[in-house]
This record gives sequence, structure tokens and C-alpha cells, in this order.
Amino acid sequence: MTAQIRKLLVQVEETRLEMGQPVTPPVRRALAMAVIANPYAGRYAENLDELIAIGEELGGLLGERCVAALGIAPAQAEGYGKAAIVGEAGELEHAAAILHPKLGAPLRRAVERGAALVPSAKKVGGLGCAIDVPLGHKDAAFVRSHFDAIEARVPDAPRAGEIVVAVAVTAGGRPLPRVGGLQACEIEGRDGLR
Repeated sequence: MTAQIRKLLVQVEETRLEMGQPVTPPVRRALAMAVIANPYAGRYAENLDELIAIGEELGGLLGERCVAALGIAPAQAEGYGKAAIVGEAGELEHAAAILHPKLGAPLRRAVERGAALVPSAKKVGGLGCAIDVPLGHKDAAFVRSHFDAIEARVPDAPRAGEIVVAVAVTAGGRPLPRVGGLQACEIEGRDGLR
């Protein structure tokens, strides 16, 4: 593996009750984070291929960790998202290099399919900085019940020369969704939108 990983974290969140109403089945979301060394920290580089390759590695690793933590088959995953926080010796484009060119394909393999774009967020921040990982349905971006976010934070990261990379996978949408729109059971799955 190209990435120098200092730390891996995986967490699962399960919502069973919302506004006094039972959530059946419970909504389950997993978040996997890697704290990695930024090979371009402290210097400008025109070519960011090393981070692009790291993104490809982490898409599969973190996606698989999420699916395993949820205890589901890859095809049972319903939503996903990605985010990165770059330490102060890096730049926002370092997060873009990890998240955009190649992270998506291995993440899609980890969740079996994934026709929709993977929602993403990025920022520069210091130790303990939080980021909201945006979430959406993996096969149809217009499924409103899956518009959500999960907070990612590592207390001792990112250090100046590090990047926190986060991938989230869900086994459902929001608890008790009721704002209409395309339902998951109505997905055609042809264009990643509907």
C-alpha cells in the first residue's frame, strides 16, 4: 500500500428511536477513517498522482471496512459519502486528489454497484477538526430519504502533514423520512439520478 496510515478508525451508529417513535428497522450508518501522511505537505507540486493512487487504495479499504462493520452484504448497502480534512501544511487540492479521480470505483465495488455520484466534502483544518460527510443513495441521487450527513472527527488529527480521509456507508436512509420524492423502491437505476 502506498499510503502511510497512522491510524484507522471505524464506528457504527444505530438509530432506534426518533422523536419518541420507533425506527423499524433501525437506521445503521458506518464511518471509516484513515489518518495518512500527506506526501506533498509543505510544498507545491503540479502533479498529485501519489495522492490519486492513495485515494484509489483507500476507497476500497474504507468502503470494505464500513460494509463489514455494518455486518451486511455489499449489495445491502444503500448510501455512501466521502470527505477529507487536510492538515495545515497541505492544500485543499490534496483532498480533491484523494477524493475525486479514483476513490469512487473501489468504493462502488465495496458496496456492489453505486451508479450515483459519491457526495463529498473537503476542508483544511487542525487537530480534532470535524467535517460532515454528505450522504446520498448509492444508485439514485434523487432519493430524498437518503440525503443526510454524518460527522467525522479524529481527536489527534490531522497533524500539519496529515490528511484524514473518511468514507461512510449506510444500510438505509434517514430515520422516519417523510418529505416525499423518489422512493428507494422506485429506483430505475439507469442514470445514477433516478
